[in-house]
Amino acid sequence: MSKKQDRVLMNEDIRVPEVRCVIDGGEALGIVSIKEAMDKANDMGLDLVLISPDAKPPVAKIMDYGKFHYQEEKKKKEARKKQTKVEVKEIKLSVKIADNDISYKVKHAREFLSEGKHVKFRVFLRGREMAHPEAAEAVLKKVWPMVEDVGTMDKAPAMEGRYCNMLVLPKKEDKK
Repeated sequence: MSKKQDRVLMNEDIRVPEVRCVIDGGEALGIVSIKEAMDKANDMGLDLVLISPDAKPPVAKIMDYGKFHYQEEKKKKEARKKQTKVEVKEIKLSVKIADNDISYKVKHAREFLSEGKHVKFRVFLRGREMAHPEAAEAVLKKVWPMVEDVGTMDKAPAMEGRYCNMLVLPKKEDKK
């Protein structure tokens, strides 16, 4: 959204001859001229805010805009706080990795998956290893059965530049 769309028309910025006026709290004044609405807002020490400019006639509300804006920001902040950020842990492997090293790295990957984190397995191909990308895929296919019971494969082993990547997500537990 652009800044122009975020801008709220209020008080003297409202350029329509008449509005359907509502007071914060639900009381309706009906269709009144913009001058009457402004006078009423000034008498109450509040702002006249254009709520629905596209309506016929436009709807304006008499309210404390500063308080309203503060509460809206507070709601947005609270919503951001409740969002969950997905954490992706990366496990690096090589084509020449030993079996005990694989099992050690898989043990960590299983811990990450049980904590609800996503795990990305990466096999880096060095030099002449690039001539045999199937070797990297073979390493990932060796890893998959070891994490199959705690995770689901989101992205099958695939080459991306010098890396062969596989993404594993934690399994969803059935809540009964």
